[in-house]
Amino acid sequence: MVGKSSERPTKSGTRVARLRSTSTPAKVGAVVDSDQELMQRIGQGDRDACQLLVERHLDRILAFSERTLGNRSEAEEVSQEVFTRVWLHASRWKPTEAKVTTWLFRIAMNLCLNRIAKHRETTLEGRAEPASDQALPATQIAQKELSWHVNRALQELPEKQRIAINLCHYQGWKNSEAASIMNLSLEAVESLLARGRRGLKKKLSGIGPDLLQGET
Repeated sequence: MVGKSSERPTKSGTRVARLRSTSTPAKVGAVVDSDQELMQRIGQGDRDACQLLVERHLDRILAFSERTLGNRSEAEEVSQEVFTRVWLHASRWKPTEAKVTTWLFRIAMNLCLNRIAKHRETTLEGRAEPASDQALPATQIAQKELSWHVNRALQELPEKQRIAINLCHYQGWKNSEAASIMNLSLEAVESLLARGRRGLKKKLSGIGPDLLQGET
């Protein structure tokens, strides 16, 4: 349950399980609060409202963080920190300034950028090759290998290009929405997307045109 403590479990995976652990299924026919209404309730100290917001948006925040950082464990830590900050600072959110989802992704983006800055000296040379699994069908093996290559290439992009592609390509945000999250102009985001796509295409060209077309 999200609370005022920022304590983090040591085992990967338990952070997300803890965020989900106290959710209560909505009753059939119950009125579903909007994100804005949930934020107002959270600002008044309503833990149930916070848990509902977690259940509604955790998966996307986690997926965004993992693609941005390239590390599942760190992505789980970021996701927990996002909703901890929501709990602590919900009263600071202003509906006239940003949608709730925009605010959530902006928090996640800033937390990811902080971690990237701290690990800037770390190279990608230590990343393991995709594990071989002869028992899988050929199509699944090819898709697994493709995903590994794409994720590696994504991690090699400059962070702003990586985030723009992550938001628009993988998370489904419109370019204008990504611009709001990143606090950039639409033109700047479109430039990041164009450069990022060129960078990915160049990095992935060596694995074959069919694989490249399948992912990008």
